[in-house]
Amino acid sequence: MSTISKKTLAASVGALAIAASFAVTATPAAAGWHGHHGYGGGLAVGLLGAAIVGGAIAASQPAYAAPVYGGCELRRQPVYNRFGDVIGFRRVRVCF
Repeated sequence: MSTISKKTLAASVGALAIAASFAVTATPAAAGWHGHHGYGGGLAVGLLGAAIVGGAIAASQPAYAAPVYGGCELRRQPVYNRFGDVIGFRRVRVCF
């Protein structure tokens, strides 16, 4: 699978999970409803969707940083006097 299709799949699953959680929690209005029954289904679908999306995101990213080639960095280089003694340091750009 290419990177684009993995991201598309993860986004689709996330959108589907969010849509399902809204569909489950949507109830008709009831004037006499005073209980808190009905949140369990939406909460379960929301947590399940979050677990699926989180797993897809974790599986799609590499676990290590890719090495950088052809970059530059600053390094400290000693500065010597005419007798060969180190009298300080300067920053030098080193490219590889």
